[in-house]
Amino acid sequence: MPDIELERPASPRISSRLPRYLATAYTLLIIYASLHPFTGWRDSGADVLAYLTAPWPRYWTGFDLVTNVFAYVPLGFLWVPALQGHVRRVWAVLLAILLGLMLSGLLETLQNFLPSRVAFNVDLATNGLGAMLGAFIGWRWGRIFLDGGRFHAWIRCRVGEDALAHGGLVLMGLWMLTQLNPEILLFGNGDLRGFLEKMELLENPPYVVEHFPWVEASVTGTNTLAVGLLVSCLLRSHTRRLGLLVFAIALLMKSLSLTVLTSTASVAWATQGNLTGLGGGVLVWWVASFLSFPLRQMLAALALMIATTLVNLSPENPYQAMTLQIWQQGHFLNFNGLTRLSSALWPFLALPWLMLQRENRKAGAASVSM
Repeated sequence: MPDIELERPASPRISSRLPRYLATAYTLLIIYASLHPFTGWRDSGADVLAYLTAPWPRYWTGFDLVTNVFAYVPLGFLWVPALQGHVRRVWAVLLAILLGLMLSGLLETLQNFLPSRVAFNVDLATNGLGAMLGAFIGWRWGRIFLDGGRFHAWIRCRVGEDALAHGGLVLMGLWMLTQLNPEILLFGNGDLRGFLEKMELLENPPYVVEHFPWVEASVTGTNTLAVGLLVSCLLRSHTRRLGLLVFAIALLMKSLSLTVLTSTASVAWATQGNLTGLGGGVLVWWVASFLSFPLRQMLAALALMIATTLVNLSPENPYQAMTLQIWQQGHFLNFNGLTRLSSALWPFLALPWLMLQRENRKAGAASVSM
């Protein structure tokens, strides 16, 4: 009787939910940035689709065109792996391009009802080009998120596959985005002073030159500690080098925002107070990272609450306000509103995540890597 070779069962397809979370989050950010400041809605009576056949705009810059293209590249890239778990890859690419075009067209049409915004067919074209470029990049490299791709494998090993872990990654991505807001103190998110003063719940304390370095140090130090411990709570096996890498990337993005958005020195953030707070925060975080998970979680939540309170009790720096005229006007209106919102909300999103986070006790989770 001939030997019969039994077929091995096919391994189940591994599909990460992270691309869907990232694609959804980025889509919401695009919508907010395009419709900011969401005030003054009115109907002018004009044809809302007239912009489609309008001539080339009189005032435009190469910076505007490049920005519109690159704003939609991540959108196209992320939606390809997000859709690929449901349709074939070629259809995922086509749908990602179509989604980018439809989203841009809808937002440009809605801008007709905002007095501070102007709809342009050039914006629609450049946004569509960005979505197409992103989709083609997603065709080539989007699989790193899926089916055992390198990034997916790294995420499964270091973070996990549950929704809470992926939510933590989105949260850290949002924190990186807040570093592009040059209005805040270093790492100083959660600023609600404008709202609290309007509600007569808070009075802005006076600015005292001699005391302000200590204000900077306290805000930067407590935020550094909170973010470092949040990263350690996110990772299954706590690698301190990854925490240091997070801070290094954040400082690089802060330097980039100061140079591009406000035309100031890239190291303008490196004041005496910020450097003191950064050094102290990193040192305390390094020591605290050896604590058990429950203690790290509790200390992270406490540091986050103290940091947010200090941000809202800090006096406004008049010298910093003078350097933000370019940021508050002109080309950066969309980006201004987006980073302001992200910065204001981040601590209030991070705190519930910390409270829900649980220690992952799977095999190897307790190992600590230096």
